[in-house]
Amino acid sequence: MEVRFVPLDLARIDQLRLEVLALPFFEDERPLKGAAGLCDWRLCGSLSRLLVGGRVTGLPDEVTLVPGRPRLPFEKLILFGEGLSADFDAAAAERVTARILATLGGLRLRSVALSLPGRSSGRASAGDAMRWFLQGIAESDELDEVVIVDDAEAQRAMVPVLEAARRRVRVVRSASEP
Repeated sequence: MEVRFVPLDLARIDQLRLEVLALPFFEDERPLKGAAGLCDWRLCGSLSRLLVGGRVTGLPDEVTLVPGRPRLPFEKLILFGEGLSADFDAAAAERVTARILATLGGLRLRSVALSLPGRSSGRASAGDAMRWFLQGIAESDELDEVVIVDDAEAQRAMVPVLEAARRRVRVVRSASEP
């Protein structure tokens, strides 16, 4: 699986040619922040209107499909509820990550863009968020390409975690070869 990064910048997000952007957000996160906030702005507040109208809440395990085009390069945005930000911990991150991966797998997608759970409002450090995501993705071989949308500083913190995971995989593979 290839993992790459795109900064939280609409011009750079617009260059992505992927079918889906997965956006986790907290039940008490208003206004939306991070990639979800940028997408809401580009969609002229349509995500905020869904929140205000109660059609989307951010409750744990909530999954909502929203059209992205024509204002965004993605056919679909998938919003994933993370529950209350105060309740966010490693177990919550694992639960949201599992929900994201199961949903994307169910859609038979091979390449996706996403924000990592806990990152939109800073409840998870970049390194922890990447570790939790890699633990979840290790049990799945469904995705070929993942583009993580986050700020440049977070990306710098995620790269060493990603590289360490890649080294572990290489060691395990070479140890299992005859």
